[in-house]
Amino acid sequence: MALYALGDKQPTIHPLAFVHPDAVLIGDVTVGEYASIWPTAVLRADSNRIVVGDRTSIQDGAVIHCTAELPTLIGSDCTVGHNAHLEGCTVKDGALVGSGSLVLHNVIIESHALVAAGAVCTGGLHVPEHALAVGVPARIKEGAADQSTIEYSKATYLENAKKYPGLMRRID
Repeated sequence: MALYALGDKQPTIHPLAFVHPDAVLIGDVTVGEYASIWPTAVLRADSNRIVVGDRTSIQDGAVIHCTAELPTLIGSDCTVGHNAHLEGCTVKDGALVGSGSLVLHNVIIESHALVAAGAVCTGGLHVPEHALAVGVPARIKEGAADQSTIEYSKATYLENAKKYPGLMRRID
């Protein structure tokens, strides 16, 4: 894995977290217990902080950034899908951010909410608990988040985070 200090700020990774060797973490990034950071994910905390909670997965190609004014805070038991981009937002425990989605400044995604693949959550959007955010720009559908999808993704990536360190080996 590529870990970079930026001045006196450097990543802090729980010993039981899994960070793929092709992920990049820069600056004030905190990764929790059994969290997983997958290939080509980039977490760049140059002007503020990024927190990834326990058992949360940041999937392949995701880009997590912050702003000088806004940290990016991702709770526990969350899934951030492939190629998602999060910047200066808050994702609360048990939420799922779908593949290819964009979650921008001051967006708050409440617990057990789901941002659909490809959705664009523009600045200041509030996604309530158990709601689905879908479309460009994202529209809110109250109570429409599929909890089985959220649970399946969380469980699958938690299992992967636990087994990959012992099974994965480079063969080139």
